[in-house]
Amino acid sequence: MLLLTDLHKITLLAADKEAENDHFKNFLKEQDSEQIDSIVHQLNEEITPQIDCTQCGNCCKSLMINVTPGETESLAEHLHMDVADVKEKYIEISNQGQMIINTIPCHFLEGKSCTIYQKRFTECREFPHLHKANFKARFFGTIMYYPMCPIIFNTIENLKQKLNFNVE
Repeated sequence: MLLLTDLHKITLLAADKEAENDHFKNFLKEQDSEQIDSIVHQLNEEITPQIDCTQCGNCCKSLMINVTPGETESLAEHLHMDVADVKEKYIEISNQGQMIINTIPCHFLEGKSCTIYQKRFTECREFPHLHKANFKARFFGTIMYYPMCPIIFNTIENLKQKLNFNVE
C-alpha cells in the first residue's frame, strides 16, 4: 500500500477532491455500517504504524481538546505544578461546561512534537478516532481533518478503493 505523507500534496489533493468526497459521503450512507467499520479498522491498523505523527503535529495545531479531571491531575503531577495552577494556565471551561485546553494550537506543541507526549490527553492519544465504531456517523467530523491528517487522508482514499467507489 503506497501512502501519501507530503502534507502540501495532501492539502492540494483534498481541495481537488471536495466534490468527490461529498459523493463519497452519500455513497457511504448506503453501505453496511458494520462492514465499513471493519474495513476502516483494518486500514487504520495498516496505515497508522506507517505514519509518524510526531513529524506532523497538524492535529495539535487545530483540535479543541477536552480534558478530564484525572488528566488535569496527571498533567499537574507531570509538570510539578498544583492542579489549580495548571487549570489557571492551560485549561478553560467550555460553554457546555467541559474542561478544554485554552489555546489552539496546543500549549504543549513545540515545533511538530508534543512536549508531554507520554502524558498526552485521551483525545490526543485516540485521534484520529478511526479505531472506534460507527465511522459512517462520524464521517463528517473525520472528513474535516482529511486535508491535514495523513492517516485520515490515506484511510479514506484506501476505503474508496476497497469499496470500488468511483464518481461518475
